[in-house]
Amino acid sequence: MTSSPHPPLPLTLDKSAAMPLTDQIHRGISAAIERSVLTPGMRLPSWIDLAAQLGVSRGTVRVAYEKLAADQLIEASRAAGTRVAERPSRARGSDEALDPGAFVSMYRELTAGPGLFQPGIPSRDSLPAKLMARLRTRALAAETSGAALYPDPRGELALRREIAGYLAVARGLVCSPDQVLVTGGYAAGLGLALRALGLEGRRAWMEEPGFFFTRHALELGRLTPVPVLVDEEGLDVDAGWRDAPDAALAVVTPGQQAPLGVTMSLRRRLRLMDWAASTGGWIVEDDYLSELQLQGRAAPALASLDRHGRVLHIGSFSKTIDPRLRLGFVVAPASLAARLGEVAACLAPPPGPAAQLAVAAFMRDGHYLRHLRRTKRLYLAQREGLLRALRDRGLGDSHPAALAVLVRTPDGVSDLAVARALFAFGIAPAPLSVWFARPEQARSGLMLSVATASATQVERACDRVVETLARFAPAGTARRPDA
Repeated sequence: MTSSPHPPLPLTLDKSAAMPLTDQIHRGISAAIERSVLTPGMRLPSWIDLAAQLGVSRGTVRVAYEKLAADQLIEASRAAGTRVAERPSRARGSDEALDPGAFVSMYRELTAGPGLFQPGIPSRDSLPAKLMARLRTRALAAETSGAALYPDPRGELALRREIAGYLAVARGLVCSPDQVLVTGGYAAGLGLALRALGLEGRRAWMEEPGFFFTRHALELGRLTPVPVLVDEEGLDVDAGWRDAPDAALAVVTPGQQAPLGVTMSLRRRLRLMDWAASTGGWIVEDDYLSELQLQGRAAPALASLDRHGRVLHIGSFSKTIDPRLRLGFVVAPASLAARLGEVAACLAPPPGPAAQLAVAAFMRDGHYLRHLRRTKRLYLAQREGLLRALRDRGLGDSHPAALAVLVRTPDGVSDLAVARALFAFGIAPAPLSVWFARPEQARSGLMLSVATASATQVERACDRVVETLARFAPAGTARRPDA
């Protein structure tokens, strides 16, 4: 420490201000230390001297010094006087915004919006917004007027009952409300499942192509994802058994495969069940978009075939109601329900009761099923309109894939580059290539969501897609109609 005499402190007090003088002194010295105007080891005037310098009472300065000492910004002793405390050296570039990392940057880029053709976002045209607002207002009033008690870590019983009833009717999955755990969306449900299963260090089958967030979640859970190809019947179970016979987990989207949209055949479903039963493996069923099957009735949930308690069924309300709810659920096998309840209580509690109670009322009064019917009619019409607009512009090889239409990009053209170019025009398709784990198997294309394919804007947006594809196409590869 230096022994230089203390300099005049850079303090200006406003005795007419509402802020107490003690707080003005505390804030002024703190700011000077943060800006390195006052450096570690620098001696400060005693509170008696500073009081005389500022023309305030000694008690005012003494209290300010006591606050600074409590904040560990200054230290005082009889031998050395009052000095600025030593502090850790400032990290280089700490005044700059932190780099969120490659994955979070990609997440923010792919979920930025809103944009036309943006996947994962439901249409606002079919949701009864005023009704939902009333239900949420009532639920919030009920929450705040009740006793201030910790809620059930598995979620509100009213919502768990409604989910169990809905799954029995719509998905063929018979379960008790005690097997249902409410979560903060699909991602929270997957995290809850991985924590409860405790499969760190093991391998996991992952659909190829498959949801890249899920793949990264497995890696964060210290599992090794093994890409298993998807064909017209869904996950190739025999290929997974051959390539990774020691896998402890399979994550699948059997209802509508993400992103290709195929429904897993009954033959493959039974084969997957055989694998789990014979190897002791677990299956996480991501019920991706199954309730929004646009043609025909949705296939029963994979968990409805489970006779050995090996399937954890995960659903959410993000695609059907609103992703901002951050509301989903896990249906656990009876033997695993208590374990998931423990993990939820200690590590992954559900969202607050108000959102849960609002959705429970929405389901109980029949609004949810009516909303799904309206939404499917709207999406089917928007899909037909989008396909027609693409065909009229020479993109006749485009085809439906779940709630999207897949547009092939020219050979040698980066679908990610095309998507980024379209972002500037408020058009936000998802590049297909990022869904592949193995670059040698990746295919290039644009996933155009029909949910956000507004009928009033689709024609102009398709013009922009065609123009952008043509701009990126190598010389001599211009697309012909129905190429």
